[in-house]
Amino acid sequence: MRASGLNGRIALVTGAAGGIGAAVVRALHEEGVRVVATDMNETGLAALADLGADVRIERLDVRSTLEVETLVERIEHEWGPINIGANVAGVLGHATVTETTDAEWERVFDINTAGVFRVSRALARRMVPRRRGAIVTVSSNAAGVPRHAMAAYAASKAATTMFTRCLGLELAPHGIRCNIVAPGSTLTPMQTGMWADKHGAARVIEGSPETFKAGIPLRKLATPEDVANAAVFLLSDQAGHITMADLYVDGGATLRA
Repeated sequence: MRASGLNGRIALVTGAAGGIGAAVVRALHEEGVRVVATDMNETGLAALADLGADVRIERLDVRSTLEVETLVERIEHEWGPINIGANVAGVLGHATVTETTDAEWERVFDINTAGVFRVSRALARRMVPRRRGAIVTVSSNAAGVPRHAMAAYAASKAATTMFTRCLGLELAPHGIRCNIVAPGSTLTPMQTGMWADKHGAARVIEGSPETFKAGIPLRKLATPEDVANAAVFLLSDQAGHITMADLYVDGGATLRA
């Protein structure tokens, strides 16, 4: 099997305290990557301590430009150049437009969109002179398909998807690749937190005609590892000629080509 080429590189992962973010950290670690795992949830980050010294745990609020810039500068000084960025930090907004407050709209965009901008900008400024690097953003299939009572979330993910593609266009001449992974319903606390009872998974798989939501053709939810594997592929040398791609990992739920 062709090697991924990731061994020995340094990665910064946001949203690493659980779900997809933690799975990305573990998958990169298995490839020999030294990972800086960041989140605001320090309890969740502590669960990664079993990975040893090659996984460095750091608290980071992606809403703060100062925190982002300070951490990236410190990691580069103490560990070395960051070759890989994985934007996984995100929050769910679940309300109809008429029920969404200004504060909630701003909260969702500040983390899901502006947070990706801040982290990606900090990494890109350092990757460009080195003419090397790869960034992946975990977006959502909701970025391409309307969702009932999820306008803020879907809009933030759509903006984040287009931002990452524009970033990829700007950085391509410098040899830096930027791609998107767009998960569908994934077995994480974000997903299960929307379920009313033990039949939540079955309802997601079947779909919801009353809210115009299709089911999942593969008849199962994604695992965090399913999404992490796609992200690691796009970060690896195996995807060396792929940039600005938007890879849906949703079991066929969006019926997207």
